[in-house]
Amino acid sequence: MNTNSPLLQVKSLEVSINENAILKGLDLTINKGEIHAIMGPNGSGKSTFSKVLAGHPAYEVISGDILFKGATILELEPENRSHLGIFLAFQYPIEIPGVSNEDFLRLAYNSKQKFYNKPEVDPIEFFTIINEKLKLVNMSPSFLSRNLNEGFSGGEKKRNEILQMILLDSELSILDETDSGLDIDALRIISNGINNFMNPDKSIILITHYQRLLDYINPTYVHVMQNGKIIKTGSADLAKELETKGYEWLQK
Repeated sequence: MNTNSPLLQVKSLEVSINENAILKGLDLTINKGEIHAIMGPNGSGKSTFSKVLAGHPAYEVISGDILFKGATILELEPENRSHLGIFLAFQYPIEIPGVSNEDFLRLAYNSKQKFYNKPEVDPIEFFTIINEKLKLVNMSPSFLSRNLNEGFSGGEKKRNEILQMILLDSELSILDETDSGLDIDALRIISNGINNFMNPDKSIILITHYQRLLDYINPTYVHVMQNGKIIKTGSADLAKELETKGYEWLQK
């Protein structure tokens, strides 16, 4: 475990949407080099938590704080959180007709370059950069010329999200049910991409319903979320226990 200050600290976070409380005093600390899996029944607040970390404007933080690299990010816009190193892979990536995948990825890359006062890259330079990243998620360069996610299969959309994560080289990646709807081959390819991306300077939050993703990606901790807060934390063995017993046993 890293002895420096935590990468992410969530302190007594309370969040609502349309005056309905969703997160109710959530606490979580993540250090560099750690993978945290968050599991829990539908409606427990898992996806809300991921969106709040990324800065989704629909949610209102009532109390508590989110510290990233030791500083609060509550007042930061989503794009600034992204530039600082927070990435959210969506559960349902959207299609954008008329915008090529390559243009979208290059714009995202150059936006981060600009934020750090680094030179932006032209299309030729970018193709060299992205071509190496494509290999990590087993995607053909032909994907670059297609419209963003338009006509992509579920597995292709999820691979494209992981490609963005690798390209932006984010320090904290939040993967919201990246495994949902994937066949075994797609799950293996995406897991390999995540494992190859991970290193001691990065952290990952995996939000999932299923143990099968954790067969490929070994989490440092597994958390169970219920009614807007984390009610139990354990090792990877906790996920296996949930697979056999379900969530009800935690209430006994």
